[in-house]
Amino acid sequence: MLLKRLHDAVVFLLHVERRFEPFFRPAVDAVLREPSAALIQMLINLPRRDEGLRLAEETIQPNEEASLQAIIDTLGEYMQEHWPPGNFQRGGNTKTHGVVRATFTVRDDLPAQYRHGLFSEPKTYPAWVRFSGPGPDWPRDIDDVGFVSCAIKVMGVPGPKLMEDEKFTQDFLSICTPTFVTPDTRANAALQAWILKGTPLFYFVDPRDSHVLDGFMQSWWNKTQSNPLGERYWSCVPYLLGEGQAMMYSVYPLSKVYRHIPRLPLRPPDNYLRDNMARTLAEQDVEFDFMLQLQTDAFRMPIENAAVRWPEKLSPFVPAARVHIPRQRFDSPEQLAFANVLSYNPWHCLAEHRPLGNQSRARHRMYWELSKLRQRMNDTPHIEPTGDEVFPG
Repeated sequence: MLLKRLHDAVVFLLHVERRFEPFFRPAVDAVLREPSAALIQMLINLPRRDEGLRLAEETIQPNEEASLQAIIDTLGEYMQEHWPPGNFQRGGNTKTHGVVRATFTVRDDLPAQYRHGLFSEPKTYPAWVRFSGPGPDWPRDIDDVGFVSCAIKVMGVPGPKLMEDEKFTQDFLSICTPTFVTPDTRANAALQAWILKGTPLFYFVDPRDSHVLDGFMQSWWNKTQSNPLGERYWSCVPYLLGEGQAMMYSVYPLSKVYRHIPRLPLRPPDNYLRDNMARTLAEQDVEFDFMLQLQTDAFRMPIENAAVRWPEKLSPFVPAARVHIPRQRFDSPEQLAFANVLSYNPWHCLAEHRPLGNQSRARHRMYWELSKLRQRMNDTPHIEPTGDEVFPG
């Protein structure tokens, strides 16, 4: 009980800080974020050892299946404790800020080494893009952990997929931090256990298994968010880009968007992020560059450790496609409800873009089982969208 009170006191102070952060954080980030991240990454890399792996080579981790099962069991227990049938929510990236209609256009000037799978030829596809907040709760925007995510479902994609429940989709999942919150599935299982206890911050400072450096790295990108349409997102885990070639991807914002947060440092509206998205898309189109980064060094750009940021000095991101979100209304009850029947899974993909690494291998079964649990509890069968969906308003 004492530890829980200590944890809650720290969270309260973080919530207070979030209300003042927009007044000073941009200047701090501009000066300190990249140098600090470089130092943290150096310290994370110090104990790592070169295993002599080839590019795009995977290695099964010790007790990987047991860690995966622990994650599924813990997340399922949390979901059933916190969400009633009919309003069952996702275990991660839980709060929907909006699902918006978009197009995904592959560039015609992409270098040959990037032209694999979906990127093999210039073409425009319809897409649904879901912007969401952290999980596994649904907090007021100002009281979340300063995290947003972007999931792109590209539709009308020909060719066999690695998961058979959707025939014509290619999913791309990304978050607003360049490294993942946990380096591997073993650590992820530990984090989920702390979340179930209601004390997730202790995951980072547990003296028996410290992840302080990971927490510091995350903190440089977790912040008081102002508009998901204006943030940059990263895949954090690698994927194939054709046989024997690995990539990361990033969704890079190109448009100026509305960012005002009302009533700071007091309490803003509970869903101000959705409000700012709605105001932006009522007035303008929004665009992102979808960018690819090739793995060029198997040690400095690892497949199995998601706490390591792939150095852009070794391999810069290259624009591969344009995500265009036209002016639209997306916040009708019907369209928000549509978000709950969508299933995003990185294994909804062509074989040329197979997810790599232990956390990606875990996502295959974890996302599938938890999605089925959510659909069963809500009595909503799985659907594969086409892009032709129409909603009132």
